[in-house]
Amino acid sequence: MNDPLLKSFKLKHLHLKNRIIITSHEPSYNEDGFPKDKYIAYHLERAKGGIAMTMTAGSSVVSKDSPPSFDNIHAYKDEVVPWVKKLTNAIHDQDCKIMIQLTHLGRRTSWSKGDWLPSISSGKHREPAHKAFPKIAESWDIKRVIKEYGDAAERMKEGGMDGVELEGQGHLIGQFLSPLSNDLETEYGGSLENRLRFAIDVLTEIRKKVGHKFIVGIRCVFDEGVEGGLSKSEGLEIAKILSNSGLVDYLNINRGRIHTDPSLTKLIPIQGMKSAPHLDFAGELKKEVNLPIFHASKISDVATARYAISNGLVDMIGMTRGHLADPHIVKKIKENREEDIRPCVGATYCLDRIYQGEEALCIHNAATGRELKFPNIISSSKTKKRIVIVGAGPGGLESARIATERGHEVVIFEAASDPGGQVRLCAKSKRRKDMMGIIDWRMEQCTKKNVNFKFNILAEKNEIIDENPDTVIIATGGIPNLKLFETKKDLGNVFSSWDIISGDIKTSENILIYDEAGDHVAMQSAEIAIEQGSKVNFMTPDRLISSEIMGMNLTPYLKNLQNDNISFLIGKRLLDVSIEGNKLNALIGSDYDELFKNNSTYDQVFVNYGTKPLDELYFELLPLSKNMGEVNYEKFIKGYEQDIVKNKDSKFNIFRIGDAVSSRNIHAAVYDALRLLINI
Repeated sequence: MNDPLLKSFKLKHLHLKNRIIITSHEPSYNEDGFPKDKYIAYHLERAKGGIAMTMTAGSSVVSKDSPPSFDNIHAYKDEVVPWVKKLTNAIHDQDCKIMIQLTHLGRRTSWSKGDWLPSISSGKHREPAHKAFPKIAESWDIKRVIKEYGDAAERMKEGGMDGVELEGQGHLIGQFLSPLSNDLETEYGGSLENRLRFAIDVLTEIRKKVGHKFIVGIRCVFDEGVEGGLSKSEGLEIAKILSNSGLVDYLNINRGRIHTDPSLTKLIPIQGMKSAPHLDFAGELKKEVNLPIFHASKISDVATARYAISNGLVDMIGMTRGHLADPHIVKKIKENREEDIRPCVGATYCLDRIYQGEEALCIHNAATGRELKFPNIISSSKTKKRIVIVGAGPGGLESARIATERGHEVVIFEAASDPGGQVRLCAKSKRRKDMMGIIDWRMEQCTKKNVNFKFNILAEKNEIIDENPDTVIIATGGIPNLKLFETKKDLGNVFSSWDIISGDIKTSENILIYDEAGDHVAMQSAEIAIEQGSKVNFMTPDRLISSEIMGMNLTPYLKNLQNDNISFLIGKRLLDVSIEGNKLNALIGSDYDELFKNNSTYDQVFVNYGTKPLDELYFELLPLSKNMGEVNYEKFIKGYEQDIVKNKDSKFNIFRIGDAVSSRNIHAAVYDALRLLINI
């Protein structure tokens, strides 16, 4: 095959069977600081999928005073070696290479984690993202950390790793390199040569410990792109020095900074942002050095990856988030099944969860991170069943996809003329249009398996019964909840944020958007209202805005809302809305002061308080079902088939999933579907 992505590459002595890798990242799957079975299963699945090399940890920490902000692997402990050995053996058995990233986080962590040691850096300023003020590294700190890098690399070699990569972007090495974060007046500060000295000393120590028959690379920012920071010309000089040093075997190229949410989002773009924004920059550097070049930054589709390799911009291309969505990308390329690749839609649910202190999950692949429990490749059932699904949103379509893979006969009823549910609503904003990939991919998979779709039908009880089902899945989602918190008062004179997004209601001059859910819906509606020329008063009872949206996804919203036409009110609770002439009077209180009461008038009031289940059909069918809707949670959690019998005279079981149960999110809906259908 002439596909450039499938051509092998020689990295020093290491044979890489194709050009696709997973770059280092920390999914927070380790246990006790070690890569145990869950961590191994995650990387093993991607090795089985055909990648040339998986690069683990983003990053493993080399010192005790680099506490694990991202649940990092503890590379400074000897006890890590047996677990690393188990990991590398499993990956090597799949004809896949494996490396690990080493780091000292410097100021990019907190002193209140781990052993409560002060963070250290080459300067006194805190990193805004982590907020801890570091101690300026003394000479003994520098000597100690250099040695600890070497010791950690030696442990990784002993554990069977093919190599180590140093993290030099925003972590301690990068903090030394940048004029913005290096205040030292020693041989490690000032000139470019001095600022690079720490990295060179670390690399020299590592080579002493592991020799030259072991891969050593560095992932580094070669242009910070801001005034006073590391310039492009300095970055090129660094690349040349490293290339000529004989200490490194490849460069992993990046551009930008990671010290704030907005800067991190530029370096690792999310949906609505330009794909592969730093690829041409990597290609420029490749022309100037004599080292292999690796690169990864929103390379989410095969076409872009193929372009990068075929045009000689890089030698190895990283598709890391892409492999969270689909671990078998390479396998599907080889089998001429690129259309079957589950797309990364750029939702960045994975990274947002990590920066929230949670494990990485893909927004629409519920098996990722759960490889010990749930397969990515679905096996056939021994018995064929007839499954009726009501609702063609993400949960309903995932149920259909899994059921057809199992070999069952599937019928879907959908009240709308098109599939998608709330996903179609959120994709109305141009910046979030890629979310439709969640729906489009499932529609393609279901169509291939001859799922019977019945659109424009508001399914009723008798229509479901007439289908003679063995299983009924209610995936009808929800509708906006306009009852205020604990008041049990329906607000008939207000609209929902959905009404703005759908375009059903044009916003007036002065509006209130009251957000009690803290999710994307309120922010998205605020963006649209501002575009329509409204003055928006954005109110939440919480102590911060949009608490369910993490930093990377909140960044584009806040960027678009930096204007005088919006004001944010936190800690204020909407208690009631009454009509006052041609205006609406909002009674406002606060959970923080029971005596606080205030009245404000608006042209319109929009409420975002999650959804309430569309469950009428479910309750109509419930008494006719075999299980009466009951779920064995022990079996559900493990993905085992449900076997509750409450009504022996009935043929079908009934279940509801996603927002038809309670207001949640896309991942919850597809995870419900996976657990319910995987062994049905």
